[in-house]
Amino acid sequence: MNRIFLIILVTAYILTSCRSTPAQQEAGKYNLRPGDILFQDLDCGPACDAIEAVTEGVDGRDFSHCGIVAEIDGKLQVVEAYGSVQAVPVDSFLSRSKDATGNTKVLIGRTDDKTLALQSAELSKKYIGKAYDNAFAMGDDAYYCSELVYECYKLANGGEVYFPLNTMTFKVPGTDTFMPFWTEYYHKLSMEIPEGDSGINPGAISRSKHLQIIELNKQ
Repeated sequence: MNRIFLIILVTAYILTSCRSTPAQQEAGKYNLRPGDILFQDLDCGPACDAIEAVTEGVDGRDFSHCGIVAEIDGKLQVVEAYGSVQAVPVDSFLSRSKDATGNTKVLIGRTDDKTLALQSAELSKKYIGKAYDNAFAMGDDAYYCSELVYECYKLANGGEVYFPLNTMTFKVPGTDTFMPFWTEYYHKLSMEIPEGDSGINPGAISRSKHLQIIELNKQ
């Protein structure tokens, strides 16, 4: 009787061990890992068009948004500055932008430094609930999407910059004229356009030498 009971226990343990967790299921479904950066061609109208017009992503791709994959409550989610810093299910993040054939317009940026990636993912959780940085200004306690990624990877890297900042521009490419969208945008904020200030954007991060760009599994 004891032997039979032992066999049942061992069998149950094996079956439980082989059962994948929700996070593992998401990882396999989309080819994701905690710490991956998701670059998104977000179709949000004039704002996204203006961001994409003044930035360039890897291989000429257009990206207007990005977020960090993290495991939260046993599931993979995307921590992003979108309205405020929040965590959303991977499916919700991906559903925002699709091309004419229904494929998601998202690429994965993955560093070979797995420890750094995991630490960045863990750090991203501490920012949840922070305000969105409408002014796109570095150094305050509000964050825009690529600033969040920048800060998480910088902190995980011992305070050393991992994704270098760039000189921001809000002008029509190839001209000395500000884009009408940005002129109106900063007028509503009662602010001067921060032309020439240091900043970061999804396209610049996607071109980083530290990242391998990987296609998302098609769903």
